[in-house]
Amino acid sequence: MAALILVLGDQLTDSLPVIAGAVKSKDTILMAEVREEATYVKHHKKKIAFLFSAMRHFAAHLRDNNYQVNYVHYTDEGNQGDLLAQVKHTLSRQHFDEVKVTVPGEYRLLKSMQQWQNQLGIPVTICEDNRFFSTPNEFSEWADGKKQLRMEFFYREMRRKHNVLMDGKNPIGGKWNYDAQNRESMPETQKVPKHTTFAIDDITSDVIELVKSEFSEHFGDIDNFHFAVTRKDALSVLNTFIEERLPNFGQYQDAMVEGKPWLYHSHIAFYLNCGLLTPKEAIQAAEQAYHAGQVPLNSAEGFIRQILGWREYVRGFYWHFMPNLKTDNYFDNSRALPSFFWDAQTNMNCMRQCIKETQQNAYAHHIQRLMVIGNFSLLTELSPEEVQAWYLLVYADAYEWVELPNVAGMILYSDGGNLASKPYVASGSYINKMSNYCKNCGYQVSKKTGPKACPFNYLYWHFIDKHKEKLSNNHRMAMIYKTYGRMKEENIETMKQDAAIFLTKLTNDEEV
Repeated sequence: MAALILVLGDQLTDSLPVIAGAVKSKDTILMAEVREEATYVKHHKKKIAFLFSAMRHFAAHLRDNNYQVNYVHYTDEGNQGDLLAQVKHTLSRQHFDEVKVTVPGEYRLLKSMQQWQNQLGIPVTICEDNRFFSTPNEFSEWADGKKQLRMEFFYREMRRKHNVLMDGKNPIGGKWNYDAQNRESMPETQKVPKHTTFAIDDITSDVIELVKSEFSEHFGDIDNFHFAVTRKDALSVLNTFIEERLPNFGQYQDAMVEGKPWLYHSHIAFYLNCGLLTPKEAIQAAEQAYHAGQVPLNSAEGFIRQILGWREYVRGFYWHFMPNLKTDNYFDNSRALPSFFWDAQTNMNCMRQCIKETQQNAYAHHIQRLMVIGNFSLLTELSPEEVQAWYLLVYADAYEWVELPNVAGMILYSDGGNLASKPYVASGSYINKMSNYCKNCGYQVSKKTGPKACPFNYLYWHFIDKHKEKLSNNHRMAMIYKTYGRMKEENIETMKQDAAIFLTKLTNDEEV
């Protein structure tokens, strides 16, 4: 019995059951740089370069370990352009008794794979992805009968089940969550350790040339590529983070600093989400550092919560609510993305910085994504479909299973509150508190109305006013609506007028 084993670009983990269980003398692993997956949205140039290079390095690693690998390069004459056609082509040239795949990270692709057996005429086995702590079925069992599916409670279940940062039945330190200690702004004198970078080798150099020639119209810069593209280098990124940046990660994880995109963050989502690292080893490294006295509890817990809590939660949430999650539009928003989402040409310095850094690095940290770009997207009523596509294509760690719940549920509240307990909107004062962006802005954060006022200020109250029927009964919005209720009607009207002027400019794609 010979099996054709398909390995996707985000499944670069040799402990996956389909790889670990392969019979090296009989089975063949198929990997392909397929046109459809690279272009159905115009992924960031660095994202494509990262994944193609990581795939090529992983294929070389498998061959070094005596696996039979059929690797299809993007420009190969035999490249069929999509996964099913590539599998059919391979089966036509070599006999196999079955096809094996791992559950993909996209609903669209899973539904396609579930039809492959009928289309191919041979058995197709879809194997579980064992790289997560929980399965979609476990999430659905946890969610069953609950009125609210809050990540915090799912996270506690994960902590208990997997005995992470636990003292018997209780959390170490007496608290489950130290997020309140993780919201400090960055002092100007703070010296942040340099993020980990790598020189490009011949494989990566070839891929970069490919991207320049085949994906020149895609978003983003390709220069200064420095990602890890092997497991060895990805482990180096993790270990350096644990040693140099995790001690201060907790208190500064929400901070934003102009010209400093990397800060104290781990930058391992690239490698977790494509499989070069596993979540278990990242969590174990942080927990061991805490027990060794190398990092404070708020840093270790905050980092672990992002993986064991949030990452596991959004994966379960994605599969639980698809396919409706992709088309939900609670606020009926439909405005097209303004052109500065592509070129960063705006007078709003916070948006300019976050989009420019995204353009340069295929990366922005979670507060930049949520409370600057995401906050603006919700306040300005941008189309969920367009915003979702943008987030999927611009970030090198973005795959639909992780991108869509974050954007639809957390950023846009387009699912009506299944994920978030309230919309994550804020005025300019939040951005001013957590960053130094406002110092070099074309607007003034201290002004609430008028042509020089920070747009976030009047857009925020326009949002609160417009959606009061849907949101005023939300208990987490109670204080906001009390403040709104005390505001003078003329002030509300002035802010609504300023918002209308600004939104009209966006609709006309004028400079803002």
